[in-house]
Amino acid sequence: MLIRREGPADESAVRAVTTAAFAGPETPDPVEAGLLDRLRTCDAWLAELSMVATGEQGEVIGHVVCTRGHVGTHPVLGLGPLSVHPAHQRQGVGLALVHSVLGAADAIGEPLVALLGSPTYYSRFGFRASTRYGITPPDPGWGEYFQVRTLTAYAPALRGAFAYPAPFDDL
Repeated sequence: MLIRREGPADESAVRAVTTAAFAGPETPDPVEAGLLDRLRTCDAWLAELSMVATGEQGEVIGHVVCTRGHVGTHPVLGLGPLSVHPAHQRQGVGLALVHSVLGAADAIGEPLVALLGSPTYYSRFGFRASTRYGITPPDPGWGEYFQVRTLTAYAPALRGAFAYPAPFDDL
């Protein structure tokens, strides 16, 4: 497996992986795939933080992206969607993608990454409940599922309400 930046030629494969990862019998075109399409066309898209995992034949088997979010008026990152093709799940692909995108975000001086996800899964990467850092989720009902991972440029004065980019508002 290789983790690298997504290139223009990867877009359809990334959408296919995202669809396969989130599709169900009643949701053949999951919201995550549409969200990814809308994120690509907004000013919150950060190409340098859109990464793919490729398999032995160079095929895309996973994808992760961080887009521009805000805590108050301060720019931060929102992680997601994270997608791994079902044939490659539980093999460390998601783990490698998250580690890679966190390292890339830290290297470009981002202060923190926020996400909505399983505390059991994301705690292994250092994510903790956002309220621990004085950051409130967009929906108070998310509770411990809305998490933050601080990076080297984080300052404890960074507090307030988190906002995802506009495409998340349509979910």
